[in-house]
Amino acid sequence: MPDPHTLSTEADVRAIIGEELPVVRAKLFQELDDTARAFIARSPMLLLATTSADGMPDVSPKGDGPGFVAVEPDGTLLIPERPGNKLIMSLKNLLANPRVAMIFVVPGTEETFRVQGSAELTRDPAVLDRLAARGKPALLAIRVRVETCFFHCAKAFKRSKLWQPDTWSERIKVSFGKLMAPKLGGGADLEKTIDDMLEEDYRDNL
Repeated sequence: MPDPHTLSTEADVRAIIGEELPVVRAKLFQELDDTARAFIARSPMLLLATTSADGMPDVSPKGDGPGFVAVEPDGTLLIPERPGNKLIMSLKNLLANPRVAMIFVVPGTEETFRVQGSAELTRDPAVLDRLAARGKPALLAIRVRVETCFFHCAKAFKRSKLWQPDTWSERIKVSFGKLMAPKLGGGADLEKTIDDMLEEDYRDNL
């Protein structure tokens, strides 16, 4: 029997959330303005949303020094791909479905910047050299053509108190060795080997 509390139409949702104010639509833009460009130039982190050919969504963090995403004169974004886990989930998704969405974050700033558009992958040497970091060019780049963009208000960050260090819990230590060793049929020795390998990778392969 269907759950009577499940919302299945926009009207159901609007009855709870309410109608949008016409003025809110004024914050939506189709291209980057000076404020947006300055925000991206200070952002060391973005979250990239992609979707596979069969409709499965994925979100991947991308980060480096502030301004690691280059902005072309026409507003096109260039996002470097650095060494990672080689699962290439986002990259495979982009090959099948170019539609993307992003949220740019600046530490200490409670507003975020959201982008929607279409993307393609490039291995243009000039682009990869332009996106170099720590003496190494990017492996490849994601070129994003902006279609809609806007600044998101600070309510989520204010509620979560994300940038208030006095509210932070003790750091969580995630052991990939502990997670993976049992699946690989190993014990404590393999667990330590995996964790040591990851620390080495963090040190040498950013």
